[in-house]
Amino acid sequence: MVDDVERAVAALRAGELVVFPTETVYGLGADAANARAVQRLFAVKGRPADHPVIVHVARASQLGELARDVPDDAHALAVACWPGPLTLVVRRDPARVVAEVTGGRETVGIRVPDHPLALALLDAFGGGVAAPSANRFGRVSPTTAAHARADLGDDVRVVLDGGACRVGVESTIVDVTGTVPAILRVGGVSRATVEQVIGRACVLHTSGEVAAPGTLASHYAPRAHVEVVEAAGVAERARSLAGAGRRVGVLAPVDAELSEPEAVVVLGAPRDAEDFAHVLYARLREADERELDVLLVVLPAGDDGPAAAVADRVRRAAH
Repeated sequence: MVDDVERAVAALRAGELVVFPTETVYGLGADAANARAVQRLFAVKGRPADHPVIVHVARASQLGELARDVPDDAHALAVACWPGPLTLVVRRDPARVVAEVTGGRETVGIRVPDHPLALALLDAFGGGVAAPSANRFGRVSPTTAAHARADLGDDVRVVLDGGACRVGVESTIVDVTGTVPAILRVGGVSRATVEQVIGRACVLHTSGEVAAPGTLASHYAPRAHVEVVEAAGVAERARSLAGAGRRVGVLAPVDAELSEPEAVVVLGAPRDAEDFAHVLYARLREADERELDVLLVVLPAGDDGPAAAVADRVRRAAH
């Protein structure tokens, strides 16, 4: 594995792209200080140039190296939540993070991932690594190295395999550049945790202008059509779709007590909201592997943390 990390570092320094694991999803990485490498990252991913990507670093102390005028809220959140699934939007240092990373914005999202292989790579590289999820733009994010290889093929030099991602959905993004901190994307860290750390309320701003990765109305989409349904209505909706000749699947929590028709494919049921987040992308990919036409999804209970993150991703997939 040490040899693999060394090859990945060499590739980054040569302006090549690498795939690496994090606790959230697999990332497609490029040197954040190399404009040409970042341009290639956008081209390979098929990402619009105005859609920013997150910069990953090895330790919280690097926040001050890549950003300027870092506020107290950012330092407090970094100490409390890093390494972990939290991204902080701060004012970028143009000497360390090129404008191509941020879609020309003067701010940049930075995080320290909680995965030993990612940290080994970032520590050995020494600088920031710009990395969106390692899939083609708008598709289902990868939570295994096999997913990333299937999506990107020979467009990357090195793929580091760190097993299945523990969290399974992307990081929470908090913009700390304004008067009031704003959550731009819900994810692995709950709103309640953010507010507890900073000691005050923050606002939720997860739609509108593309200010953060993964916040387009339509995103995380499999080929199968995704519908959000209530548990009580699953059987009737599944029966109607199956009767119309559609191949139908259902994804729901264990406690949903489903009574769907026999012809319907029931994907492995998550135990709770945390497990739902962990398996969500794998189940969306499974829907395509099974050539389903429609996937009916019953959301987990809750309005914060993993439940909110799952609901956000499913609704964007269904848009």
